[in-house]
Amino acid sequence: MPTNSNNLIKINPIKAFSDNYIWALTSQKNNLLVLVDPGDAAVCIDYIKKHNLQLHSILITHHHNDHIGGVEELRTYCQQQQWPLTVYGPALEAENCSDIKLSEGHNVLLEMFDLTFSIIDVPGHTNGHIAYFCEDILFCGDTLFSGGCGRLFEGTPQQMLQSLAKLSNLPAQTRVYCTHEYTLANLTFALTVEPDNVDLIDYYNHVRTLREQNKITLPSTIATECLINPFLRSDNQTIVTSAQEYSGKPVKPGLESFTVIREWKNNF
Repeated sequence: MPTNSNNLIKINPIKAFSDNYIWALTSQKNNLLVLVDPGDAAVCIDYIKKHNLQLHSILITHHHNDHIGGVEELRTYCQQQQWPLTVYGPALEAENCSDIKLSEGHNVLLEMFDLTFSIIDVPGHTNGHIAYFCEDILFCGDTLFSGGCGRLFEGTPQQMLQSLAKLSNLPAQTRVYCTHEYTLANLTFALTVEPDNVDLIDYYNHVRTLREQNKITLPSTIATECLINPFLRSDNQTIVTSAQEYSGKPVKPGLESFTVIREWKNNF
């Protein structure tokens, strides 16, 4: 699935565990590979062998094991193949598997792809979570999902709301490469919160068809998410009203509304 303006870059999913996607970034110009959040080394090594690729870099968004669990085995595999490997990861988290530690303001130059990713700090799911953004590509880990957002394991609702605001302000055509196949479940919840949203209803029907055919629902786009994702729309009056009905008390637009629907989703 081509994603950038020159159509030389391809980003494909490697399925892992029950619902994870490890993103594989390749170029038509060479046989090099970048992996994003490789929680499972075995499926990555199978992909490398099947497509005759050389692993060059790994991008990590946060420290949860389903995102970093395969890094050390992949590092060993590259050493056996005598391939140089660079692992990029968040500066503010406990994991020690990255060679270069990143935070907002840093860039990752992938010269072999003519791409430079800007780093965005997006705490909420974890304290040090980062996202990688370049041209129309966003690797956002477990911060933004299609139709949803990550659980708040370490951060606060305010942090997550601010992180999602950063991502929602990216260009509308930006493709959202999150790391779980949660879309249908997220949209089922979103319809409970905002049942009359025509864009949401249409998107739900589209996604349901894809899943019935066992097809991936990603990437989404920022434009789509701004229309259908309740966690990007906590100022919307319908969502505020739904939050009030769920909580049984007055709710203000913005942070209060977001906090209520995030708690609601936890128990949905």
